[in-house]
Amino acid sequence: MSSTFLGMPVVAPRGVGQLRGDESFPKAARTALANEQLRRNLGHATRTIRAKRAAVVGEVPDWEQLRLAGEALKASTMARLPELLTQLEERVTERGGTVHWARDANEANRIVADLVKKAGADEVVKVKSMATQEIGLNEALEAEGIAAWETDLAELIVQLGHDKPSHILVPAIHRNRTEIRDIFLREMPSVPADLTDEPRQLAMAAREHLRRKFLSAKVAVSGANFAVAETGTLAVVESEGNGRMCLTLPRTLITVMGIEKVVPAWTDLEVFLQLLPRSSTGERMNPYTSLWTGVTPGDGPQEFHLVLLDNGRTAVLADEAGRSALHCIRCSACLNVCPVYERTGGHAYGSVYPGPIGAVLSPQLTGIKDNASLPYASSLCGACFDACPVRIDIPSMLVHLRARRVEEKKGPSPEAISMAAMSWVMSRPGRFRGAERLLGLGRLVSRRTRLLRGWTASRDLPRPPAQTFRDWWRNRT
Repeated sequence: MSSTFLGMPVVAPRGVGQLRGDESFPKAARTALANEQLRRNLGHATRTIRAKRAAVVGEVPDWEQLRLAGEALKASTMARLPELLTQLEERVTERGGTVHWARDANEANRIVADLVKKAGADEVVKVKSMATQEIGLNEALEAEGIAAWETDLAELIVQLGHDKPSHILVPAIHRNRTEIRDIFLREMPSVPADLTDEPRQLAMAAREHLRRKFLSAKVAVSGANFAVAETGTLAVVESEGNGRMCLTLPRTLITVMGIEKVVPAWTDLEVFLQLLPRSSTGERMNPYTSLWTGVTPGDGPQEFHLVLLDNGRTAVLADEAGRSALHCIRCSACLNVCPVYERTGGHAYGSVYPGPIGAVLSPQLTGIKDNASLPYASSLCGACFDACPVRIDIPSMLVHLRARRVEEKKGPSPEAISMAAMSWVMSRPGRFRGAERLLGLGRLVSRRTRLLRGWTASRDLPRPPAQTFRDWWRNRT
């Protein structure tokens, strides 16, 4: 890969945002496993989503062909990414929009804050967006005196609860209805004191709270599920209608989009708009699919800005074995089938991208050293690959990242020393015969050896036989 990308040097991102935690995954996971309520919430939610997904996927006779098509389209897009992004910029500009390039979280946050101030606003309404969570946009805007209001119901719950999202699709999956009611009673001044935890009442309370924001906001911030290079069209899919309100009512619309979200042609959407809703929400299609191209005088936002975010993506693209992590369409199917995620939840991963895809994407975006434990947050069962609508081979990528981590460590690891010693012993018949004689003694010593205790803590070491094969054969003859 070239050392530059669209004229910009490929360097480690500065201010990578919310992609790393304060503690390693094993330590955070132990805390999560002790929370029985969390495990009940997660177990119920993931079982429900898995059942819905299985039902709607089973209706599609060519599902595997769709997955193969999605995989091929993504691979082709990554091979042509600079060309397609340049084309996207040209089409957006032709239709009255403005394109900004952000190398990292700091640049993206600065661009958005400056645009909001230029619009004369001190608050924005937001569509659910993984990219803006990734860069920590809400916190950056708050530091500039700008309030960012989440309008997706689950994101609103997380925001009002002074919490962090724990799932790509359902950020408040770790909360149950009673907890949500308590948050609303505590944080929403206009909520009636007799509010119950009935879902409709909770939704109506959130709607009343947000309606005033929709009608008064001058600026909206969104992400994008897809961007069509051929036409300069942006697409957002959602289930509540809040996105449609944000994308049409304010005068200024700012979209922050990871550079990997581009697709070459309009017709490519027909593949992804079948794969995404079935894999994410277990629906045949998304209730709201919003598409817009630049600015239309007198209709919708009259000022449109597209912020194209790198933040480590070109470094991922440069890794032939890891770049398919950029194929992800953020459906969260891998999270819902992962036995590790179901027990620990998303907070243990320390990144806005939890679960199997987070275990491979976050370390690549930040550099493996900063997220060294995440590639090990997996049983390598393969369920994530089976569920992925674009066939990302996450298990193989996890092994690749583990190998990279070992290679980056200074000095040989205990495992490498052990393997080297075994190789030396097994390379000569005489050495191997001597090792056989010492095997019983080695088994006794291993109980008191820290190195082997670490090895056998997660592996079976069979008890040596009382008689070696050589001795048995000698006695028979």
